[in-house]
Amino acid sequence: MDFVTTLWNGGGSLLSYVVPFLFVLTIVVFVHELGHFLVARWCGVDVKVFSIGFGRELFGFNDRRGTRWRFALIPLGGYVKFSGDADAASAGTDSAELRAMTPEERARSFPAQSIGERAAIVAAGPIANFLLAILIFGATVYAFGKPVLAPRVDRVVAGSAAERAGLQSGDLVISIEGRPVKSFAEMQRVISARPDETLSIVVDRAGSLLTVPVTPALVEQNTPLGKQRLGVVGIQASRQPSDWTTQHYGLLESAQVGISETWYVVERTYDYLSKLVSGRESVDQLSGPIRIAQVSGVVAHNSGLMGLINLAAILSVSIGLMNLFPIPMLDGGHLVFYAIEAVRGRPLSDRAQEIGFRLGLGLVLMLMLFVTWNDLLHVRSLL
Repeated sequence: MDFVTTLWNGGGSLLSYVVPFLFVLTIVVFVHELGHFLVARWCGVDVKVFSIGFGRELFGFNDRRGTRWRFALIPLGGYVKFSGDADAASAGTDSAELRAMTPEERARSFPAQSIGERAAIVAAGPIANFLLAILIFGATVYAFGKPVLAPRVDRVVAGSAAERAGLQSGDLVISIEGRPVKSFAEMQRVISARPDETLSIVVDRAGSLLTVPVTPALVEQNTPLGKQRLGVVGIQASRQPSDWTTQHYGLLESAQVGISETWYVVERTYDYLSKLVSGRESVDQLSGPIRIAQVSGVVAHNSGLMGLINLAAILSVSIGLMNLFPIPMLDGGHLVFYAIEAVRGRPLSDRAQEIGFRLGLGLVLMLMLFVTWNDLLHVRSLL
């Protein structure tokens, strides 16, 4: 028993990373697959398997409609297998199974549904991920409120972009590029995302409004997810207790906050990807299971359950976005095939779809190998 306690409490222990990681990942995967499952049931499709994880089943049960709910040995994902699917990825149809079905059973198979119904079933997984994030972000501020620090400058760092621009201690930031700023955190978000861009910042200085052009400097910071390139201006937040407030929200306002926070994650993700393509960002931030597990352990240790739940919201958005990429094997690839079918009036040939799925599988495996290698390099740098 002492060994287990030591293993759990150790700062670098395996369990201190694995357990929070599996907690977060299981929530996100379950909700994603539940989206597919619920819309499929709503469309009248028979669901054969609902699996959390891959490989050999550890335990499970059958519900009254014949679906096998299972937990499998490799917990890095999951799937829902519909009647008529060739495999867990819905990569084609099982012709032999379809021929053996009665007309009634065939009508409840996935391939027998209309293009719109199949697209809805496929899109439901990523949509469920976005809804989960909105729910978590919104429920958090509804239950606990949101601590808000006024965007006031306490001190200007010598030699910084803020000093060169003429910002002064006591300045209260009102807006950046015409966008109202209500908190120091919101100001940091805007500035960090726009390094080397001259920003028009309106400040309240002793009751007078002034417009100050500031160009955030580009800096690299080490984070659990690797090096991040951020814009900084060199100011410190106010330390006055009077600048701290707790903002409370009603139900509708909380939902709006949830949508806003979810959209922020989407926006930052696509901003990073666009900069990655143009060479303005590094691949260091592309992370796989190892670094996500590391981050989960750090968050669990520093922020507890609520921190993990908020991490699940961020990861849920990321998984929802990733699954919408137009790559065969992913939900986005299926949607592309359905769009082509809708335009052509008939699906692509089985051969064309098979080639597409093989290429998609190759791309996904290459990406997994790359991010895992990235993770290993990151872990090595910490040793």
